[in-house]
Amino acid sequence: MPIYEYWCHNCQRKAVLYRASFSEVTPLCPRCNDNSLTRLFSTFLVRKTDKAIYEDILSDSQLVKGMRRNDPKALAEWNRRMSRGEKSTPEYEDMVQEMEKGEIPVVTNKKTESA
Repeated sequence: MPIYEYWCHNCQRKAVLYRASFSEVTPLCPRCNDNSLTRLFSTFLVRKTDKAIYEDILSDSQLVKGMRRNDPKALAEWNRRMSRGEKSTPEYEDMVQEMEKGEIPVVTNKKTESA
């Protein structure tokens, strides 16, 4: 269901309402039950495409230079930008944090270590 935002002129607050569809009928304020609501233009999120992210990275000359030098900090920044803020595994986050410190992470094979 879409979320619609309104301004209540009676109680002077923003009301956020879930509605099956937009209708010309003005809903009632959930706080004061008044119908003096004005619909607000809501903000929304637009995610960048992979192509836009690559173009953004390639337009950052300092980042590109760092990646060409295999600078761990540049590689960490590249990883952060490509992940778009999505959650990743703790092991991956540990590796990126090491790179942010300027360290090259050591990758181990846990199966051979425990044998």
